Amino acid sequence: MDRMRAHPRLLIPLALALVILLVPASAAAVERTVSVTAKATLQIPNDSATVGLSASAERRTRGAALQAVSKRLRGVIAAVQSIPGVGDGDVKTGRISVRKSFRGERPVYRASEGIGVTLHEPDRAGELIAAAIAAGASGVSGPRFFVGDTEAAYSSALVAAFDKAKAKAAVLAAQAGAVLGPALSISEGGQVEVVPDSTAKAPAADCGVSTQPVKRSSPRCTGTSPPTKPGTSTVTATVGVVFALQ
Repeated sequence: MDRMRAHPRLLIPLALALVILLVPASAAAVERTVSVTAKATLQIPNDSATVGLSASAERRTRGAALQAVSKRLRGVIAAVQSIPGVGDGDVKTGRISVRKSFRGERPVYRASEGIGVTLHEPDRAGELIAAAIAAGASGVSGPRFFVGDTEAAYSSALVAAFDKAKAKAAVLAAQAGAVLGPALSISEGGQVEVVPDSTAKAPAADCGVSTQPVKRSSPRCTGTSPPTKPGTSTVTATVGVVFALQ
């Protein structure tokens, strides 16, 4: 049994030999990498628009004023919902107000209510505004054009940023006498940034506020639709990528 046991002094040189063999292997495991950052900016066509509309009416009593403005606003809603690109869920009513004022010594009440309209065919924004005014709208704000699916737009910008980062890394790899390998890590920089290029304001006829219904034949409230151009929105994305070098 004593012959089969290794002497402790013999184990020490053997352990040192194993350490010497392992050191070069560990040093060879160090991987060469290149780290780059890239930013991409895209111009995405605006595919949606919002328009604010309001209706007002004056009567001698609060109830009559509310009834008149409700009737007028129902006509405006029906008119905008007849425009292609406006669905049942694209019209949202706003605040209702009734204010007392005086015509000389006679008190009158002015009721007003607004709606917000989302239009998915933004080229028709001028047509929508003209139809709303002809139906009795007395106030217009917008249109404001924007990109409906911001996530899809941002994803496109991310892809463009990654491609740009890869191209930069390939140039650096060639200068280092290496071949670009796979991406080892990717980090997204910043937040979703979608900026419309401008906020267009379509010219609208001022039909005023009157105690009488708006006449659709009035030259101030009809005519050709004001021209509107949706334009584009700027979408920006930034990525940082670490590539292996082979």
